[in-house]
Amino acid sequence: MNEFIMQRLLTLILFAPVVGMVAVMLVPSERKQAVRWVSLVASLVPFGLSVLLWVNFDNGATGFQFEERAEWYTVIRSSYHLGVDGISVPMILLTTLLTPLGILTSFGIQDRVKAYMLLFLMLETGMLGVFMALDLILFFLFWEIGLVPMYFLISVWGSPKGEREFGSGKRVSARYYASYKFFVYTLGGSLGLLLAIQILGLVGGSFDLIILLDKWPNFSGELFANIPTSAVRSAAFWAFVLAFAIKVPLWPFHTWLPDAHTEAPTAGSMILAGVLLKLGAYGFLRLVLPLFPQEAHDAAPVLAFLAMAAIVLGALSAYGQSDFKRLVAYSSVNHMGFVVLGIAAAAWVAGSSDAGMRLSGTLATTGVVLQMFNHGLSAAAMFFLVGVVYDRVHTRDLDELGGGIWQLAPAYGGILIFSSMASLGLPGLNGFVSEFAIVRGAWPIFSAVTAVSMVGLFFTGAYILKGIRQVLHGPRNEKWSHHEMEVTTREKVIVAPLMLLMLIIGLWPWWITSVINETAKSLIG
Repeated sequence: MNEFIMQRLLTLILFAPVVGMVAVMLVPSERKQAVRWVSLVASLVPFGLSVLLWVNFDNGATGFQFEERAEWYTVIRSSYHLGVDGISVPMILLTTLLTPLGILTSFGIQDRVKAYMLLFLMLETGMLGVFMALDLILFFLFWEIGLVPMYFLISVWGSPKGEREFGSGKRVSARYYASYKFFVYTLGGSLGLLLAIQILGLVGGSFDLIILLDKWPNFSGELFANIPTSAVRSAAFWAFVLAFAIKVPLWPFHTWLPDAHTEAPTAGSMILAGVLLKLGAYGFLRLVLPLFPQEAHDAAPVLAFLAMAAIVLGALSAYGQSDFKRLVAYSSVNHMGFVVLGIAAAAWVAGSSDAGMRLSGTLATTGVVLQMFNHGLSAAAMFFLVGVVYDRVHTRDLDELGGGIWQLAPAYGGILIFSSMASLGLPGLNGFVSEFAIVRGAWPIFSAVTAVSMVGLFFTGAYILKGIRQVLHGPRNEKWSHHEMEVTTREKVIVAPLMLLMLIIGLWPWWITSVINETAKSLIG
């Protein structure tokens, strides 16, 4: 039995949510509580299996582990090919952790509970598939699977308040506007992604990533008549970059994110910020850097500049918000900017003969993966805490909240400050470790850009402190005194593992960096 599980571990993790969907469908819709608990139990299975994956992963090995391969779509030479390395394993653990926490957060959902839970489990499979796929068609399939559930989660279960203008003066609900914008942006990037995948498949005679990593980087033959190979390579490269930049999202492709976050249900925002944004950064690491080393090197200064813009402008935009959730949404643009800065540094030095530069690139790459994981924890916690307040008082307006909530809910106040400090990058908590690694790795490579990005950290502190002051500080706010503001036991259970991991990584990051390091080294060369 043990051998059977280990040989098919990735498949079991990937499709456990699908089995959970079948189980949920067997529960009568009117039995809402049963639907919730079956969904929660179903989401805990892949988490347990991902812990097993983590324990059995060989930190000292390079290349892909736990590979599974089977014939699938032979007519186009696409196969069912899964595998993981030090970049994907932390993302799988993050996904399987946040999904049950998101489902537990959603226990308050009353409308169409079964459909909601089915979409949530479907979303988990889509995200996991992206992190496991070693075939580009399979990668694209799971990439698209993640698009559909999130669209419906926003448009159906999003905030019922607000309207937006939607073409020719027509007014529509804000959640419909946000879901439509999310869909259009992501689908636009996906079309370019599919085109680039087709080009690579034409060259390699296969969509298998292992084969393409061997053939494509050095390919110089003719692809299309009268079109230079360099132009085709450049088109495929920028198609990948655009698709992943939209998903991150990188400035100036970020405008869909604040709207989507603001209107999404709390659990939807937790997953959107915690995992979905990481798909874009993962795409850069998994596909762009190894498949397009020269193009990535040439474009690295552009990516570094856009990362700097995201860090600074994301922080300034966050500071200017009066909506608590929108403030946290813009903070994701700010924090993911550091991820792209590390990616740019890695792209610039990959394959370099200078040992010092390779070391800086490796450190930046390790910081990138760790920042992806860390931001997933802190962003999920922050969006959850925004949702806690909104559930009580049905407003996210910072001026209307008026402060003083700490007097009514001291436990909530402590949790919010802890999570905010982790997001800020306070030494001793997780955010400091990853951002320090990125800045230290990027500094010798893009010194000026990194220096300006450090200024962005000042504004990060400004918007974090602004949020804390307008929510917590001040005298007791009698306006909310008749509300039960304190966190419940269920809410403490949701946020506790996130806080624990923030602290553990801040004090002892080796347990996760040891998983990442060897893969980071091999990516730099």
